[in-house]
Amino acid sequence: MFLALLSVVTICGNLFVIMTILYFTQLRNPTNYLIVSLAVTDLLVGLIVFPLGMAFSVSSCIYHENLFCKIRNSFDVSLCTCSILNLCCISIDRYYAVCQPLTYKAKMNQRVVVIMILINWGVSALVSIGVIISGLQSEDCKEKCAFDVLMGSAVGPFISFYLPVVIMLCIYLKILIVALRHARSIQSSTKPGPTVSKIERKATKTLASVLGFFLICVTPFFLCITFLPFNNNLVPVPVIEILNWLTLSNSMLNPFIYAFFYSWFRSGFRIIISGKIFLGDYANSALF
Repeated sequence: MFLALLSVVTICGNLFVIMTILYFTQLRNPTNYLIVSLAVTDLLVGLIVFPLGMAFSVSSCIYHENLFCKIRNSFDVSLCTCSILNLCCISIDRYYAVCQPLTYKAKMNQRVVVIMILINWGVSALVSIGVIISGLQSEDCKEKCAFDVLMGSAVGPFISFYLPVVIMLCIYLKILIVALRHARSIQSSTKPGPTVSKIERKATKTLASVLGFFLICVTPFFLCITFLPFNNNLVPVPVIEILNWLTLSNSMLNPFIYAFFYSWFRSGFRIIISGKIFLGDYANSALF
């Protein structure tokens, strides 16, 4: 019942994020389109991965590997990859907004963002297909294939997690350095150069928090599966299961982060939940 409640909260929270951004005209901008893509990923986790995870626990799939488990694992990996790629695109968007504010609107326009989103979902779909094919091929092995172990514990996590995370951390470090430089410039000069608006700083802080919570939830699981083959699989099954659910629970957290940091999300949420959108046209309402 706890996991079912977790699934419902995840679905409802991300659905409200999507509805709020798409309904209100003021919120339709490149950054928020990337947030919608991330929310759709989290919504699918709540709709697909949570029920499948509740139907067949990690332990049953460890001891009785079948096609259903491979399909479920493919959803796990592909949606996690999609989340990471969306966060990568968000970090790039924040880089141009903070570090190159004068050229931001030209470089991060709607067309560029749509292409980025399509690439994210396309790569994630290919990863999902690759997981299923790799799993089917491994059935021909009498013992666990070396290639399967290499893909599952080294190459896969490196491409889907470690490399994107290093890139994102480097980008946010660069953003932090530029933000501190802007702050010193404002303090030391009455005529500073191009500065970043308060809204952009708030967005950067919020989305950096999203990345931080994502790393807290996801990193333990990836570290576990990376070193699992090297310690003779001594990690207890319940530990793996708990880490997997911790990873999935991240999909529930993002709407709460937006509600905590963004007044526009709280305002839009109140309008939608009260049913006012069915009584009149609130699409052009000023939320901030």
